[in-house]
This record gives sequence, structure tokens and C-alpha cells, in this order.
Amino acid sequence: MRIDPIERLLRGLYSAALYVLLPITVYHLIWRGFRQREYFRRWAERYGMYGGAADEDAPRDTLWVHAVSVGEVNAAAPLVNAIRKQHPHLPLLVTTITPTGSARVRALWGDSVQHVYLPYDLPGAVARFFDHFRPRAGLILETELWPNLLFGARDHGVPTYILNARLSQRSLRGYRVLAPLVARALRTVRRVGAQSHADAKRFVVLGARKEQVVELGNLKFDTPVPEGLEAFRADFRAHAGARPVWIAASTHDGEEDAVVDLHRRLRQTHPDLLLAWAPRHPERFRAAIDHAHAAQWHVATRRLTRWPGRNDDVFVIDTLGELMAFYACADVAFVGGSLQPIGGHNLLEPAAVGTAIVTGPHLHNFAEIAKRLSEARAVRIGQDVDAVHAALAELLDDPDGRKRMVEAGLRLVEEGRGALARTLDLIAPVLPGAR
Repeated sequence: MRIDPIERLLRGLYSAALYVLLPITVYHLIWRGFRQREYFRRWAERYGMYGGAADEDAPRDTLWVHAVSVGEVNAAAPLVNAIRKQHPHLPLLVTTITPTGSARVRALWGDSVQHVYLPYDLPGAVARFFDHFRPRAGLILETELWPNLLFGARDHGVPTYILNARLSQRSLRGYRVLAPLVARALRTVRRVGAQSHADAKRFVVLGARKEQVVELGNLKFDTPVPEGLEAFRADFRAHAGARPVWIAASTHDGEEDAVVDLHRRLRQTHPDLLLAWAPRHPERFRAAIDHAHAAQWHVATRRLTRWPGRNDDVFVIDTLGELMAFYACADVAFVGGSLQPIGGHNLLEPAAVGTAIVTGPHLHNFAEIAKRLSEARAVRIGQDVDAVHAALAELLDDPDGRKRMVEAGLRLVEEGRGALARTLDLIAPVLPGAR
């Protein structure tokens, strides 16, 4: 294969910089490992070493799906489940970058799919990954634009798709330094299935050809409601009682003090109010418990007590994969990652299970969904902690207002479905049976 000399130069400079920075990856794994022990494990996978010699004659059967962390795995779940149903004998490889994403893959599919960490974007590691697994095609979720990975897929004859693709204005600016390289890498992709018209336009600005990009909608609209939801909610209420409940979900370091402040202020008018608290990352579970104890509240946790008791003030959800079910148990949900400039988290999950939603102002990762929910009056966006408190307090006092928000959210979710079917049509050429 003849490679454009400019591409060769840009790839060489980029890869040389990565090799110079290689020691930092080890430092990063150690630093993260002190916060989350799983980062100390499976280092070989992060450098594309899997044991055993690559079989150059192995058939290209495996379909590879990459979803960086929990949110992307959840978004990929309807697609993966549909592919497994249509092609039950198709081997699947699901890669993630984070241990929480890895845990979510195992919780959803166990050993029925292969799972490894995606290697760092080093030429050698990427080549070893493709030589070892020899995928028939790659489905990359959302915004994982690693140049060597995309070039490596092309060089190894692996057609790739970027699905549920999103690109915020902020991310577009972030790619500015690498724009000439990323633009060339993007053009190796067979198709980009964008979440929205705005995302599609930004991918073209970044360098994708117009004919590569198609608007498919957001797979998160097709996320199914958990089975047994009514029984789950009944168990929760049997233990917690009929008192008001709000949930602080997907909170980050830096938002924990705000959650404590919000709960304290809300309890001034609702003294029996229960807070269900679900930090975004496992390393923050202990911090949430400690913050609640420091406020002199009675604390229960999912792991220790399973359910909150009638005298508990705070219930910390220190497990993964149960957030949607616990959303359904709350009267009002606050979705975190939004009081800090993190970009917000999935607002469709509480909407899909019929819970009124409040969030903060930093929503650049979910700008289109937030806009649509706001226009439908299915979310309240507070510009600071005081505004979030006012919205939570008002909704706790207004069951009719909550009902209107819930109905609007459910309608929006139902109207937004369909991205899954369109995505399956897009990738049909690389699935078994395609001509």
C-alpha cells in the first residue's frame, strides 16, 4: 500500500512524540491504581501484548466493538445485543479503556464476548492488537479518534465505522493541533454515523468527507428499560418507606460538597427526605460515604444493607450497572458531571424510567439531548448550586409539575427511538451474510 508522504511524516512525528511520552503512561497507571486498584492489573493488554503467537491464517471472524467506558458500553449495549440476536455464532470482541467499562462489559455479557483493554495508540501496540485478533470489522463508539488505531485498521484491512458519533465544539477545538493528522485518519473510516446534524457538521469540519457522514440519531434513545423495574421499585419502597427521595447520580470529585449542601438545605423543608447517592466512579464511593458521615447523617450502602432503611438519611449506591433502576425509585434526579466543567452525563436514563430531571449548566457532552429535553420542558437546568437547589425544592413540592416533566420526557424518548435500526442497516455490509 502506497502511503501519502505527508501522512507518513505526520504519523512519524505523532508516534515519536508518543514514544517519548511512554514513561508517562506507566506513571498514569500507577497514579490511577492508587485510586482504583484495577489499574494495577492487565498492563500487558494496554501495550498490545496478549500471550501466544499471532495466527496469520486465522479466519477474520471476530467483530470488534470499542466503547471507552461505562457510558459508551451502555450506549453500545442495544447494538451489541441486536447483533448477538441476529448472529448468535458471530464472535465478538469488546474493548474498553477504563476498569469500570471493563466491569460493565462483564456484567452485561459475562464470558460470552471477548474483552481486553484497547492498547495505547502506539504503532507497535496497535499492530499487535490487529495481528492477534484479526477482526473482520471495527465499530468504534462516539469520539475515539486515535490516529494510529484508525490507520492501523486500514493497513490491516479492517473496515471501521464510528457509530453514535458525537463531537462537541469544545472537542473540535481540542483536535486543532492534530487536525491535519486526524483529518487523514478520519478519511480511512468507512462511515461516520453521527448522533445529530450538529455532530455531523463538526465531523466534516474536522476532516471527514461529506459522503462519509450520515445522521443516524442517538443510540441512547434505544436503551431498554431494565426488566423487573416495578418489582425493584416496590422492594425499594418497602424498605425506605413512602417518604420523598431524590437521587444525586454520576457525581464527581468537586461536586460532593455541593450534594451535601443540597441535601442539608432540602431537608430543612423535607426533614424525612432520603438521598440516594450514586458517584460516577468506584473510587468516589468511599468519599460519598465519608461526606455523609461527616454531616452526621445515618448512612446505608447498597453493598452492606442492600436497601435503605426507614431511618436512613443517605443511601450510597456503591455498585455499578443499577443506576437506571435506582433512578426509577426517586421522585427527582440530579444528574452530575454538570456542576463542574466535565460535560454532563446521560439525561435520557432518568427520562426513560419516568423521573423528573435537574442538572447543572456544564452539558457540552450532551448538548443536543439537553437542548431537546429543555425544549420539551422535560429537564430543569440550574446555572449554579443555588439554582439547582431551587429546582429540586420546587419539584419535590409539585407532584403535578413532576408528572408533566415525566410525561414530556417519556414522549421525547419514544420519539427519539430508531437509531438502532438505522445503525444496523449502516453496518450490514460487514456482518455475516452480506454480499
